[in-house]
Amino acid sequence: MPVHTPYDGSSKPFTIGLLPLDLKEWIEPDRHFDAYRAEKLRLYRDIPDKVFVEEFATRAAQQEVLDLLAAHPGIAENRQSDILPPNLAEAPLAVASLMVQEDLILMRRGENGWRLAAGSLCFPSSWSLTEKFGRPLHEIHQPVPGFGQGTRMDELIARMFDRLHQPVLRWNWSLQAGDALYHPLSGRQRIQRAAERPDLFAGDNFAAAFIRVERQTLRKLPASGDILFTIRIYLDPLDLLARHPDRQNIASGFAAQLTALDIAQLDYKGLTADRDRLVMHLAGLAA
Repeated sequence: MPVHTPYDGSSKPFTIGLLPLDLKEWIEPDRHFDAYRAEKLRLYRDIPDKVFVEEFATRAAQQEVLDLLAAHPGIAENRQSDILPPNLAEAPLAVASLMVQEDLILMRRGENGWRLAAGSLCFPSSWSLTEKFGRPLHEIHQPVPGFGQGTRMDELIARMFDRLHQPVLRWNWSLQAGDALYHPLSGRQRIQRAAERPDLFAGDNFAAAFIRVERQTLRKLPASGDILFTIRIYLDPLDLLARHPDRQNIASGFAAQLTALDIAQLDYKGLTADRDRLVMHLAGLAA
């Protein structure tokens, strides 16, 4: 069964939606750890420049992340730096990334606000690490409806980063065809997708539909002052909801969230062509 169901109405999309985080629950390992690490290693071997970036000046902060993870219960035993490709073995953030299923992003404050200064992003949810590297928050969020530069959300996020003292948690979700963890999308591809509005689930092929849940946390690093952004991906077949003991509430809540999305939001999520049929399918799952 799905571990987390923020699409049931408990977490509204296209909002900041921060929740307090108990650090005992900072990291969420499960029985799929070996598969996640194997996929990270494959990506580090095959396309390292697309899944790992760093400003060299962040090495001390990267080590801070590694030390925090090593001190977290049950995580230190996962450390295996010797299995990394040589070009990454000296980067503490890359070493740290193999200890957890989460992706790890370091944000650093500069003249233009908070920027993406280093990151291990093996499981992107329709974005590109290389495109966002070095860019400030308002540019990173520019494609998100209602979050671009000068918007109220942009100002709230910048203020939240500046005032972050306690760790927080937020949720995001999307739908995709297939169960690929590595699911990038460039800015050009996003524009093309919004223009063409492709049918992801042609012929009502919802057997191929997977719900992608992002469990995101933000934690300020005490020594460097940088902010660590973690992203834990969960993938569940959409039709698995039919076997959930609370399927009626979850499916109906999911349908309501899809129905509430406007055209810009649907285009951003790539669901414009599929939304109405998805809502009908969820109604069937709830029955």
